[in-house]
Amino acid sequence: MAVGSSIEWTDATWNPVTGCTKISPGCRNCYAERMACRLRAMGHPRYARGFELTLQPDVLDLPARWRSPRMVFVNSMSDLFHEGVPSAYVEQCFEVMCGTPRHAYQILTKRADRLLRMSGGLPWYPNVWVGTSVENADYVWRVELLARVKASVRFVSLEPLLGPIRNLPLDNIDWVIVGGESGPGARPVRPEWVTDVRDQCVRAGVPFFFKQWGGVHKSKAGRMLQGREWNQMPQTPRNTHATRSLGGAVCEVLAG
Repeated sequence: MAVGSSIEWTDATWNPVTGCTKISPGCRNCYAERMACRLRAMGHPRYARGFELTLQPDVLDLPARWRSPRMVFVNSMSDLFHEGVPSAYVEQCFEVMCGTPRHAYQILTKRADRLLRMSGGLPWYPNVWVGTSVENADYVWRVELLARVKASVRFVSLEPLLGPIRNLPLDNIDWVIVGGESGPGARPVRPEWVTDVRDQCVRAGVPFFFKQWGGVHKSKAGRMLQGREWNQMPQTPRNTHATRSLGGAVCEVLAG
């Protein structure tokens, strides 16, 4: 349930919850759903219910067993703030994260409204980052809610980026990730959408990470943007180990 990750901006994944439900256009070709269906077909016991929301309490203590510090993507196969996850269980996950300060945890949710409602009662230790996913301009309101959460690092994932976002609200945002959709039925991302977001981040001094162009064969499309990779990370004491594994680019704000 927690393994090394091929995701470019993290080291490992930890899934105390699996399964989810679709709530916006970015969910249409969900990679986690595809993976869950594949694992179910292979007879994996954790995915006997496919992509149905499922708590996995037996893996709650797994990060405590990892001795070396790492960047951990929380619930790559679900959404911690899904309305079906009991508040008490969310609090248990936070207890684990706060009790293992050697790791930095990256929580990503599309349910920014529930995140904000719960945020005042959660312990936002410096090693707990939180972000929201936004696929087009219709969902920028999620960023505005995220900006009100008292976390040490607030980040936005524009993946899959499905349209232009010309006025991304970057006040109180510490990091932006952009990526095109990948896999079967991948919807295209236009270069000008990506470069416009990159330029907004440069002007605002917000670290920018370009994950991928995507497509059916994402490895062929690569992740070069105008001749270079963008691997910027937020400047925080909690990411010293992650910057080593991600190439050492910390808040490198370059014009052009």
